[in-house]
Amino acid sequence: MAKSTAPVDTGDEVELILGKKLANDQFAVVSNPEFLREGAAIGDFKRPDRIVIGAEVDWAKHVMSEIYRPLFLNESPILFTGRRTAELIKYAANAFLATKITFINEMADLCEKVGADVQEVSRGMGLDNRIGSKFLHAGPGYGGSCFPKDTLALLKTAQDHGSPVRIVETVVEVNDQRKRAMGHKVVKALGGDVRDKKVALLGLTFKPNTDDMRDAPSIAIAEILSDAGANLVAYDPEGMTPAAEIMPNVEMAQSSYEAAADADAVVIITEWDAFRALDLRKLAGTMAGNVLVDLRNIYSPADALQSGLKYTSIGRS
Repeated sequence: MAKSTAPVDTGDEVELILGKKLANDQFAVVSNPEFLREGAAIGDFKRPDRIVIGAEVDWAKHVMSEIYRPLFLNESPILFTGRRTAELIKYAANAFLATKITFINEMADLCEKVGADVQEVSRGMGLDNRIGSKFLHAGPGYGGSCFPKDTLALLKTAQDHGSPVRIVETVVEVNDQRKRAMGHKVVKALGGDVRDKKVALLGLTFKPNTDDMRDAPSIAIAEILSDAGANLVAYDPEGMTPAAEIMPNVEMAQSSYEAAADADAVVIITEWDAFRALDLRKLAGTMAGNVLVDLRNIYSPADALQSGLKYTSIGRS
């Protein structure tokens, strides 16, 4: 049984290898892709949206049904498909979610140009049951271990089979540009010049509740700011150890307020709960400047302004 995400045809290759040692009736290769979110894997396993099983023989389907029988009590739907179909479902699902993220990020840029509010646009879209509200939160772009890897793998599979997926190609390109654009957004918020200015980065991991730095937007943002001459200090509840190896030019602090001390600007990159409960007046009081760039739209512009901060967010005037 293959649980890991694997390119289409992987099961066929495994079957060929095993077939050289075993008779056909002695084994079956099954694709059972996982849909676990990093930081919530146990809950997702116990209460899955769906269970996908790709098998080519009936007895293998029966075995897999018995394995998952304890979850039948939760009425988790099981979808039986061919093996290649199961392998492709995981890639298609992640590519679609990456597309939703990228779409709302581009809508956020448009909102800033026309004076609209991306959070209200997102809510208005999400109330349509055909669209749904999940993954419609504007931000600095997707990262992590799944979306970047799986979108690229899907592109490679499509190219190998002469069936390019242009939408996904664009998603990958736009997302890469998005991360760097967020660095330039911080530069703009500081008047176009960050040389010798101190910038505090709050949140380094690609998402909260993990220490995963793979393809995190913070990497590109820090690179842009560092290249522009900024002095960077950062705080993340879990990710500073792996981040220190990736970002040698970034000083690590022990708290949000320590990072913000004497900073010209504070940038919220990852939506950790700790950053949702900041005392904005205290934050402003410890800073040398007053610029707050909120790349997750955690705070309301009114609250930030009342605290004495010059506030910049995503997709809001």
